[in-house]
Amino acid sequence: MNIGRILGVAAFWIFAASAPAAAYPDKTITFIIPYAAGGATDVVGRIYAEHMAKVLGQQIVIENAVGAGGTVGTARAAKAAPDGYTIMVGTLGTHAAAVGMYPNLPYDPVKDFEPIISMATTPMVVVTKNELPVSSFAEFVTYLKANGDKLNYGSGGAGAQSHLTCAYLNTLVGSKSQHIPFRGSGPALTALIAGQVDYACNNTTEIVPQIQSKSVKPLAIAGSTRVPVLANVPTAAEQGLKFEATGWIAMFAPKGTPKNVVARINGAAQQALGDEATRKRLLDLGNELPGETDQSPEALGRFVSSEIGKWVPVIKAAGITGQ
Repeated sequence: MNIGRILGVAAFWIFAASAPAAAYPDKTITFIIPYAAGGATDVVGRIYAEHMAKVLGQQIVIENAVGAGGTVGTARAAKAAPDGYTIMVGTLGTHAAAVGMYPNLPYDPVKDFEPIISMATTPMVVVTKNELPVSSFAEFVTYLKANGDKLNYGSGGAGAQSHLTCAYLNTLVGSKSQHIPFRGSGPALTALIAGQVDYACNNTTEIVPQIQSKSVKPLAIAGSTRVPVLANVPTAAEQGLKFEATGWIAMFAPKGTPKNVVARINGAAQQALGDEATRKRLLDLGNELPGETDQSPEALGRFVSSEIGKWVPVIKAAGITGQ
């Protein structure tokens, strides 16, 4: 046997074993957004992706994988390769409420994902079609109590934040209005503007432009304080009803994604949060952004667990299901 050849082969494998792996990322990254284009999750995800792509030096492709209140896309993300090239943008609906709504949920929000970063919290706004004969939240509550069986509300799907908020409101006032689920908050909002549904509970992120253009009628912020970009819209509490609901949007990777990759994605997202133009775009849509102590993967992990503990009992008590 040729000794030189043996030594050459050995040298090749020694070199190959010691060569560094390709730096992450070295190809296109996919963001799975489990709702239709145009909704709050989609809008926030795209704003982040635009800046993060510049930081990471790779294209970020948006994949809207819709269905079953966001659980279809979330299940797909849970099964993706844990290599950092498939990231998902999740919500209160996909990573907390779904646990209480779907007895056969095909993923575990805690065990099947690596938390990356909290992206935004989204105050909810009660809005109606312009034709509804009410001019204030107090009038709307009275009207809802008297005509609930004749009214309907649109949402982004069973378990979506828009669904949970309106269902919670109905529980508070004793209404039995009909839920009309859509394949995302964007289509639900289109139906509201067209007068096909009577009212909705939308994230500020997706509803601010329609309120400013007077395409819908805003009645109340479902929170304890007003939203700066909608300063003229009073809170529900100001109008006599303690009604608070806040949605949230966050970034997750499949379980097993290497910690250094999670840290790299988290760092890119933090740079997006630190960019003045990106922050302005998010804030102008009424989002509230996480402070420095809330931007770590660990902080998001703790938050998700607390949200599951908060919402699952409420959902079960109200009898809300995704079936």
